Amino acid sequence: VQLQASGGGLVQPGGSLRLSCAASGFTSAYAVGWFRQAPGKEREGVSCISSDSDARYEDSVTGRFAISRDNAKNTVYLQMSNLKPEDTAVYFCAAYSGFGCSMIQLPYEYWGQGTLVTVSS
Repeated sequence: VQLQASGGGLVQPGGSLRLSCAASGFTSAYAVGWFRQAPGKEREGVSCISSDSDARYEDSVTGRFAISRDNAKNTVYLQMSNLKPEDTAVYFCAAYSGFGCSMIQLPYEYWGQGTLVTVSS
């Protein structure tokens, strides 16, 4: 399984971005998570989606971020709205085969490279 994250960039506070995680060698049975790592901080879970599209969110992004998956395209999206400077980080997608989805790194077997999101005026 190979994952490729894209869609990062520079956006002003209050703006929006959509991240994509394109997967190869992937099936709809995989759970997918988005994690982020800000400078000087540990990597943290942002959102995840299970194989049957149940979604979970970290508290600070609830109501602002939305995760979705298009199994026909083997792609998972993270729509980010009302972005704040504290959302600035490198965002990573990851996947594992299993039930539900996890907001911690442990079960994730496959990781994509990061995509940088910078929220600044």
